[in-house]
Amino acid sequence: MDRLALLLVIIGALNWGLIGLFRFDLVASLFGGQEALLSRIIYSLVGLAGIYCISLLFRERDRDTTRE
Repeated sequence: MDRLALLLVIIGALNWGLIGLFRFDLVASLFGGQEALLSRIIYSLVGLAGIYCISLLFRERDRDTTRE
């Protein structure tokens, strides 16, 4: 789940980078515009993934106890 959420956040970040630098919304252009149902689903999944990734900030990292 962590990797899927991270992948969606990366997709969102790349899309925002394209919007900021080139005024080009890749998600909208691939899936029929910002108002298209599929685009809105992708935007929603990216947003939910971002919210989920907040939990990664507060999670304890598993430490390898075999190394000393």
